[in-house]
Amino acid sequence: MVGYYYFYARPLQQENEELKELAELEKQEMKNQYKDFDVQYEMLQSQLSNDSLIAQIEEERRHTQQLLEELERTKATDAREIMRLKAEIASLRKVLQSYIMQVDSLGRLNQSLSEENTHMKEQISEANTQISTLSTQRNQLQDKVSIAAQLDATGFWVTPKDKKSKEARRVKDVKRFAFGFTIVKNVTATNGQRTLYARILKPDNTIMGAKGTFTYENTTLDYTEKKYIDYTGEEERVTMYSDVTEFLEAGTYKLFIFCDSQMIGQTSFTLK
Repeated sequence: MVGYYYFYARPLQQENEELKELAELEKQEMKNQYKDFDVQYEMLQSQLSNDSLIAQIEEERRHTQQLLEELERTKATDAREIMRLKAEIASLRKVLQSYIMQVDSLGRLNQSLSEENTHMKEQISEANTQISTLSTQRNQLQDKVSIAAQLDATGFWVTPKDKKSKEARRVKDVKRFAFGFTIVKNVTATNGQRTLYARILKPDNTIMGAKGTFTYENTTLDYTEKKYIDYTGEEERVTMYSDVTEFLEAGTYKLFIFCDSQMIGQTSFTLK
């Protein structure tokens, strides 16, 4: 009578490797941005004849190269240092923009260097492409981590009960449903209070005993019952009850369990 829900549990070692890879990708993305700044400073210098401004830009290039060297020595797992160097990127971008405005206002562009400028622009474009690719890979890893952190429910059971709390054999005798499942162990998921929502659909696909609503995939659904649990990351058995206050017909019923705006398990059962 009780269906089975297949679930996937990701090993902790694999999750740690993905998080480490995510950090390395972020570090590589920052390195590409520092190199991008250096290329743009070089391009600006090639367009100038103002020695004072060239010297100022050269000083900023040395500063950029120094920060890049610091990033090379920094471990991807050193969150504090990575955050500091990431903040430096924002500062460097503002300084670079100010020099670009100065160069444009001076009108010191040299037409004879157009081919070289084109080559440097291609280098910038290539660096931006690499940054975009790394960002995509990082987002994909983040999605994997998010999926791994979702809860999974399995081992469903449903028992219809009559007015004496004994198992009901016929649909006309059902006064209450007792049902349960097991939330599997997940060391990736965040511990803390969770709200579980149960939806029981009758054979005509209408919900049984709607008591409220919850959010699921940018829409609102009715729930039959809800329950609060304190999730610790370990396997946890959950039992819920729902009183019958309406007419029930014979046929196949469906039970869905939701948590954190995700459907974490389902089963079906038949009443005669």
